[in-house]
Amino acid sequence: MATPFGSMSIGELQAGLAAKEFSAAEVARGTFERIEAADRVVHSFLETTEALALDAAARIDGAIAEGRLAEMGPLAGVPVGYKDNLNLTGTHTTCASNMLRDYVSPYTATCVERTLRAGALPIGKLNMDEFAFGGSTETSAFGPTRNPWDTERVPGGSSGGSAAAVAAGLVPVSLGSDTGGSIRQPGSFCGLVAVKPTYGVVSRYGVVAFGSSLDQVGPFARSVEDAALVLNAIAGRDALDCTSQPSDVDFTANLAEGVRGMRIGVVPAFLEAAGLAPEVRAKTQEAALALEKMGAELVEVELPHAQAAMSAYYVLGPCEAFSNLARFDSVRYGYCDPGHKDLGSQYEASRARGFGPEARRRIMLGSYLLSAGVYDTYYYPAQQVRTLITRDFAVAYESVDCILAPVAPRTAFKLGEIGDPTEMYLGDMFTISINIAGNGGMSVPVGLGADTGLPVGVQLIAPPFKDANMFRAAAALETVYGPAPVAPDYADGKVGA
Repeated sequence: MATPFGSMSIGELQAGLAAKEFSAAEVARGTFERIEAADRVVHSFLETTEALALDAAARIDGAIAEGRLAEMGPLAGVPVGYKDNLNLTGTHTTCASNMLRDYVSPYTATCVERTLRAGALPIGKLNMDEFAFGGSTETSAFGPTRNPWDTERVPGGSSGGSAAAVAAGLVPVSLGSDTGGSIRQPGSFCGLVAVKPTYGVVSRYGVVAFGSSLDQVGPFARSVEDAALVLNAIAGRDALDCTSQPSDVDFTANLAEGVRGMRIGVVPAFLEAAGLAPEVRAKTQEAALALEKMGAELVEVELPHAQAAMSAYYVLGPCEAFSNLARFDSVRYGYCDPGHKDLGSQYEASRARGFGPEARRRIMLGSYLLSAGVYDTYYYPAQQVRTLITRDFAVAYESVDCILAPVAPRTAFKLGEIGDPTEMYLGDMFTISINIAGNGGMSVPVGLGADTGLPVGVQLIAPPFKDANMFRAAAALETVYGPAPVAPDYADGKVGA
């Protein structure tokens, strides 16, 4: 049986490399063999990058031969997958859309470049909802990704491919992006540690934008430590992104401290929300009690304007998406519909056929919301709500170190089960306010739901630029629930049911 490199932790991989139990080239080749065998049903990868990975592996192996492995970076020899809205020179960056089906990146996103400098082996590009519009990875122009825990169910979205690849043990870590829950929700559905850092911790340069004031890149992993190691590698100021901030935080530094003395906020309104599944409520309450038993103090906090976050988001998000997608005009780059005699009809047909239904829906909504006579009615009030939500969090953090909440109202649903866009949007009811305020948030697996037997995650939310707080609490929970396992049908080298 081939060595399941994608099921190993970062520490295990690097220990094996240091002991010369295997080479980085063997890690790379074994990873691609695993993807070839196991990803046919899951469909997490859209493109693999064998040449890039083997080149990186050769550099790692050369350093090992010279006794310089420690110099190659914190991710040396670690296979990493990238959501397909993250540019990587020479690879297709399609955003899972026909609009960019043939687009090849001429440059590399800063977050991707930093993983490469840290020694990562770039494995390929991962499936997603088209332009990150969705919560199930069903809107991809190249077909849906399936949840490795039950391939009749969705992995969540929009970073569903990034989550599924780690849950199936294809790669140990991956990068996704989160605009309203697109890292945390698939993390919960696939039973992973999934981190959306504070806005500005990670550079957005080279990330194809959905909502520029909301988007943030973060890691998927099966342990809190691995997620922290990846965030260490990609965080920090970038001269190419004016919204990025300096970071001298070591996110692994306090993982062993426990939660004794920490104040953990709980929001009663979240646990009483309509639509919250009993098994998710029970797991959230169980996690809160576990933290309390380990010495944390539970403090009830109120977020009085959180119920307005959904309304504000579905004004702000489409408006920013409309602006960001205006560049795809069939002239500069992107799909160009053939056979048109004038630019107007070419533009109209190219956008109508290049974008899928959900992308067109959000473009039209954004166009309407930004039109004369409507802007003042919707967009400006949404920004006011944003300010109120941000203030609510600031007040809450005067009395707590982080907040515990559900991630999603339910566990993973079946492919095709939700056809109403509004019902799909409601799946982000607990995650959106964090993007609105810009706080850090992460999903931590807390076992399987009593009713469905599927993974459930809880959400830890940190004050701005105090993401280390949520990592500390997450590490404590991990001592109770353990690191996230590979989905059973893909564990121990298996390739699915």
